[in-house]
Amino acid sequence: MKDKKKSTGAIIGAAFLMATSAIGPGFLTQTATFTGSLKSSFGFVILVSLIMSAIAQLNIWRVLCTTGKRGQDVANDLLKGLGFFLAGLIALGGLAFNIGNVGGGALGFNALFGIPDKIGCIIAGVLAIVVILSKNAKSIVDQVVKYLGAVMIIVILVVVFITKPPVGDAIKNTFAPSAPFKDLQSATLTLLGGTVGGYITFAGAHRLIDAGVTGDKNLKEVNKSSVMGICVAAIVRILLFLAILGVVTKFVGINLSDPAANAGIDGITEELSTGYTGISNPAAYAFYAGAGKVAYRFAGLVILAAAITSIIGAAYTSVSFLKTFHPVIAKNENWFIIGFIAVSTLIMTILGGAAKLLVLAGAVNGLILPISLGVCLVAAKNKRIMGEDYKHPTWLFILGIIVVLIAAYVGITSLGNLKNLVG
Repeated sequence: MKDKKKSTGAIIGAAFLMATSAIGPGFLTQTATFTGSLKSSFGFVILVSLIMSAIAQLNIWRVLCTTGKRGQDVANDLLKGLGFFLAGLIALGGLAFNIGNVGGGALGFNALFGIPDKIGCIIAGVLAIVVILSKNAKSIVDQVVKYLGAVMIIVILVVVFITKPPVGDAIKNTFAPSAPFKDLQSATLTLLGGTVGGYITFAGAHRLIDAGVTGDKNLKEVNKSSVMGICVAAIVRILLFLAILGVVTKFVGINLSDPAANAGIDGITEELSTGYTGISNPAAYAFYAGAGKVAYRFAGLVILAAAITSIIGAAYTSVSFLKTFHPVIAKNENWFIIGFIAVSTLIMTILGGAAKLLVLAGAVNGLILPISLGVCLVAAKNKRIMGEDYKHPTWLFILGIIVVLIAAYVGITSLGNLKNLVG
């Protein structure tokens, strides 16, 4: 009974670890940015990325949890040195995400207190390091994020109620999008990377492995946890999409990334254009336009909390992959995590442009997905790795290959458009 309770806790914990890894400041900024540019057609991107994310994650989690080995170890078993390559890629993608996460902290501080972005980056980085050094602070932050997540959903529902988004048009465009195909490609790559790209999908699987939820006998629970994580992230994404769609529909032509450009748009008050002094923060500004300053402050608070937890999560998981390279890293894990955060903070402080970098980070991690999923699919058919009795579902394997091919195609063909994401 005790073991079953522990297993249930691990299943839910892994699902929410994956979901909270995905629902960071990048998630909020990407959703706002692409809803602003694609309008109702963004529903199609959400649907496609949701299906592809579920297929990718089911395949990866099954392979890792059946073997009881981490992603880099499975890759090394498959081909000597491949695990080091995969670990390096995921750590690199984690760094890209973490640079954006630090920027997300700056966005949160700016929306809350009007703090300049470079100062906000430094404070966010230092705050994350303090949390790493204090065990009690970690549990406090975990609790705070749960409550703030609930607050964010309430604020999203309020904005949906106020702006009354065109749900019918959103449903129609979800299945028959009117936006240009190349724009849909770039957005799909970014959402895929932001949901299951890079370290994100491995975080939940590794959590299950640490809890001992491994082997064929636990595959049902592994599948349940995987789908649960994807569904939690999807529900929040859909609600956020509808809230922001209501804003961009109510204020035709509104620019969520550059509020100063909105002067003269029908329905936009002077306060919503010239009176807005924040840095480019599409998600928070959407709440500001939709429900006023109180919603804007709440959005800033949630973005800040999501940023701090994402900074810690990305650094922790990325370093867990780097441990493959040398035992010194494993022995001094905390210091390497702190160093990872410090480097991310320094780069973000120098570069600036948090909102654009948060979108780019998702695209970068989307490019990694075909490799990490491809490795797991090859391993799934290797009896030396999986065991003589293991049988990977044929339908899931075929769908996994399709996702690899689509993700690789979208990634390669979207490379030329990535420069547009960063200006």
